[in-house]
Amino acid sequence: MKIALFQTKLAWENPEINRTFIEEYFLNEDESFDLFVLPEMFTSGFTMNPSAVAETMEGETMTWLKDLAKKKTCAITGSLVIKENDNFYNRMVFVFPSGEVKFYNKRHLFTLAGEEKVYTKGTEKVIVNFNNWNICLQVCYDLRFPVFVRNVENYDLLLYVANWPKPRINAWDALLKARAIENMCYTIGVNRIGEDANKLEYPGHSKATDFLGNTIVDCEDELGVFIFELDKNAQQETRQKLNFLNDRDDFTII
Repeated sequence: MKIALFQTKLAWENPEINRTFIEEYFLNEDESFDLFVLPEMFTSGFTMNPSAVAETMEGETMTWLKDLAKKKTCAITGSLVIKENDNFYNRMVFVFPSGEVKFYNKRHLFTLAGEEKVYTKGTEKVIVNFNNWNICLQVCYDLRFPVFVRNVENYDLLLYVANWPKPRINAWDALLKARAIENMCYTIGVNRIGEDANKLEYPGHSKATDFLGNTIVDCEDELGVFIFELDKNAQQETRQKLNFLNDRDDFTII
């Protein structure tokens, strides 16, 4: 499967500007790909003012995503602020080329920023099947909590979208690699760059790691689309040879 990561800056609480910027890069990319990955809250930046940018699942951004996915016959994923039943969610959507949508609501809300005070946390682990790949959807702070994401389903790809700031970027780098190794799966993390309205700096470091912790691509601090390919057969052969997942613990999350 061919993946395109978009490591981008984000205009603060301005969905229209962000959609326009993303679309320009998306449509001008000549190389084909199966999945296009955007950062966390790609329409707004990591805002604690959800009412300023919240949309519905039938809103302008979702309609726009479906249109883009159809134009390039690819899937698109990233998170945005969604309002539903009077609750706000940091929701990672996965839009298929057909227009079908699956979604994951961020479970681990970032208490350091007060995210849990304005957003409702998700409760379900979500794995989508696309092109015969099982993809586990995760958002930013989820990266620090390995129990919830433990690979008991034999998923193939662990996918994180984030707004992860510079002071803690060493944790981002280390934990992405750890998640890949312990779950024996490809792991991708897509972070933003630039500065937000709170003067937080985001250094990027979007990257893809293979099932043994080897780096496939590291975007460092560069703006742009980065395209690479994943080999599912190589992952399956390594799992069969090493069998580490067969020794994982049984547990229940309460």
